[in-house]
Amino acid sequence: MGETMELAFPVIDLSKINGDERQSTMDMIKDACENWGFFEVPSQIYYVCFRSIKFVIMLLKLNCVSTFVSVFVKLMNHGISHELMDTVEKHTKEHYKKCMEQRFKEMVASKGLDQLAQSEIDDLDWESTFFVRHLPESNINEIPDLGDDYRVVMKEFAVELEKLAEKLLELLCDNLGLEQGYLKNVFNGSKGPTFGTKVSNYPPCPKPDLIKGLRAHTDAGGIILLFQDDKVSGLQLLKDGNWIDVPPMKHSIVVNLGDQLEVITNGKYKSVMHRVIAQTDGTRMSIASFYNPGSDAVIYPAPVLVDGEAEVYPKFVFEDYMKLYAGLKFDAKEPRFEAMKGMEANVNSGAIAII
Repeated sequence: MGETMELAFPVIDLSKINGDERQSTMDMIKDACENWGFFEVPSQIYYVCFRSIKFVIMLLKLNCVSTFVSVFVKLMNHGISHELMDTVEKHTKEHYKKCMEQRFKEMVASKGLDQLAQSEIDDLDWESTFFVRHLPESNINEIPDLGDDYRVVMKEFAVELEKLAEKLLELLCDNLGLEQGYLKNVFNGSKGPTFGTKVSNYPPCPKPDLIKGLRAHTDAGGIILLFQDDKVSGLQLLKDGNWIDVPPMKHSIVVNLGDQLEVITNGKYKSVMHRVIAQTDGTRMSIASFYNPGSDAVIYPAPVLVDGEAEVYPKFVFEDYMKLYAGLKFDAKEPRFEAMKGMEANVNSGAIAII
């Protein structure tokens, strides 16, 4: 399915949202959502070096400290500190080495994957994973083998990612002409959104041409925030029939849109097929966090985006879509949407939030 190509992957500087370049930045986000389904938010912090303590004292006397701190924060693109990201990465890689690497090797041996023949394997992925639920209720304390320090930083990281996801949803509302809060309110349902993190490691693979790190798929949910390894690559997206590498960048967050946003936007924004190519050298870390609708949220095209256009997507309860997705994840999304049309009559219209 397509060749691998190199194109200019969209990288967006969120620090420009509140300045003179807001409109051009919003246009970049719009283009990325309409034509890519992905974009990357780097984290660039500009450090100021004070050569003299007298200069600091002068700032204090001039009451400039609060101004300086405000400027410093605005120069952080996605708002998540490097220190926190480095700590999450450190604990994630240590946990894999200590608790999961040997299990993965045993799984590979048990399935005979260490002696791959010449035929491609299309029903397994070359990955080691575990999943953490954050909302509506966290299960992080129930996951075995996680150290206390790891649990603490993952909770802190999840809080920051939740803020970023909700900020991005507001920006999407602006670009789509939706009322502020529309997407968040649709996601909420009656119990609030669901939010969780898939922690993955992709170990070195002896024959990456015969097995994928993760098979091609679109994501079922809402907005996905990925903190990926900056040294070992592998993530690709499908654009115009060609596979495009998603460049690893240190301290960046890769954003992609799930099926639910395609439905709500009536197809203006698209979820996009993506995959992970296994590598022969190095273990690739991937921490993907999914900010999704609540289980009972009713998903349907926003009326303002249907006005004058055909409504081509169904109305359904998110939990029903997830049940269908579980068995069809690696298939095309269109048959899933068609299957949900047959369930529209079962949707209780009284549960739809009027926004």
